Amino acid sequence: MTRTALPFLAPVACSGTQRAAAHMMAALLLDYPTAGLRDGFATLRSTAADLPRRVERAFTSFLDQVGTWDLAHHEAEYVRTFDLKRRCALYLTFYAAGDPRRRGMALVTFSEAYRACGWQPPPDELPDYLPAVLELCAREPGEVSDLLLGAHRDGLEVLRSALHGLASPYADVLDAVCLTLPQVDAATAERFTALVAAGPPQEMVGLSTPLLPFPTTRPVEALS
Repeated sequence: MTRTALPFLAPVACSGTQRAAAHMMAALLLDYPTAGLRDGFATLRSTAADLPRRVERAFTSFLDQVGTWDLAHHEAEYVRTFDLKRRCALYLTFYAAGDPRRRGMALVTFSEAYRACGWQPPPDELPDYLPAVLELCAREPGEVSDLLLGAHRDGLEVLRSALHGLASPYADVLDAVCLTLPQVDAATAERFTALVAAGPPQEMVGLSTPLLPFPTTRPVEALS
């Protein structure tokens, strides 16, 4: 895998509705593949058609490539990419902190952010699991959910760069997400460069457990 940093993507103009749709699409596509997800590819293509052109092209590129796979191959590629590659972790706090024992406070912050938005953290995953965070951003757009992605933009860019280095179709999904986010600032760019050079800490996160079918979060009132 190459350690060459990719140039940052210039953000596209998109409405709040388009941004939410893009984040929900990415949440679904970055989760563990299922037959149900693959059966919904036609619907996802239709949703992508209403997004800004560059975002649509990124999602369509992914769907075109992965749509040629059968489910067993898709599952194997997912595990090979996200569970066995240290630079492709789907846990946002991993890139800066590594082992969960050193990520405790950051994970608490994620859990509190879900609750501040009126939702419970995902029951079957760590709260910084990218598909769950993207789902929260889609369902509850606003300052709190935006901060979760903004504070870990360097990790997102490391993941995007790593996926491009693997020539993985999943790189297109990260492109689509990053196209909907604000321009990378100087401080984030500096942290990103350092992470690309050094890599995330050596401790491995355990193999991911597939989430339950979406929605994975539930309104707080639904639990009472």
